[in-house]
Amino acid sequence: MRLIGRIVAVTVVVIIAVGAIGLLVGEARLNGKYDVSSNALTLAVPISSGNVERGRHFATAINGCEDCHGVGLKGGVFLDVPPFRIVATNLTRGKGGIGAFSDADFVRAIRHGVAPDGRGLLVMPAADFAHLSDQDLADLIAYVKSVPAADNVLPSNQVRPLGLLLLAAGQLPLPDAATIDHVAPHPSKVMPAVTGEYGHYLALVGGCIGCHGAGLSGGKIPGLPANAPPAQNITPTGIGAWTQADFTHALRVGKRPDGTTINQLMPWRVYTRMSDAEINALWLYVHSVLPRQTGTR
Repeated sequence: MRLIGRIVAVTVVVIIAVGAIGLLVGEARLNGKYDVSSNALTLAVPISSGNVERGRHFATAINGCEDCHGVGLKGGVFLDVPPFRIVATNLTRGKGGIGAFSDADFVRAIRHGVAPDGRGLLVMPAADFAHLSDQDLADLIAYVKSVPAADNVLPSNQVRPLGLLLLAAGQLPLPDAATIDHVAPHPSKVMPAVTGEYGHYLALVGGCIGCHGAGLSGGKIPGLPANAPPAQNITPTGIGAWTQADFTHALRVGKRPDGTTINQLMPWRVYTRMSDAEINALWLYVHSVLPRQTGTR
């Protein structure tokens, strides 16, 4: 019995030690700092009605900013689950908002996924937005700066012990800042056109590739819980019989050709605001990819 007691005591000590180490590793991964050079943050942001309107279109129809930050971009609690509480920032100049954010701060946050203090922003899809051209990013910033101030004081993000342990175990993804090439060049402008090339650009900055994978084969979406609905295979293997009209209908009203409703995890409510030309370009890109087995990303 004495031996069993010793084994139990040692086991408890080991579990506590492993847990403590896990918390420290998770904390270190969570609070890692990312250095973005001042050159990478330099961007001219002209403020005109044209710039603001183009930025509004990208924010509401392509980038889906309102999906997280809400109508009016006043923010709110985005996720509150046992591992963590994630809060979408109030992006306005109102009480509880971003205050004196500079253009460089916006570039750092949107394109690099990094807060002004150097820490990675949580659940911020900067890996998608990193592909934005300078012109589109400048227009997006011009729009955000134009949004009326809204008072909304929010709680802070909170990663709880379970979340820290999952981070340490590699079961939660690191902030996008950890995967972005912070010195990569960016196109100054991408001209809109009804082409597969422009459709590919929209798929990158609009998050299609982030969810469906570089090959659009769908499957489990990285970073989401195991029980989350998988992304659909949108290569010819998955939607080979779809017509362009079927594709447009899916984005406009969230319905598949058989009449079933697309899961709301798929942000078709954002894409329904795309222009016909943009949806046609996206179709040309999707229609051009090679067939792939579902889940091979």
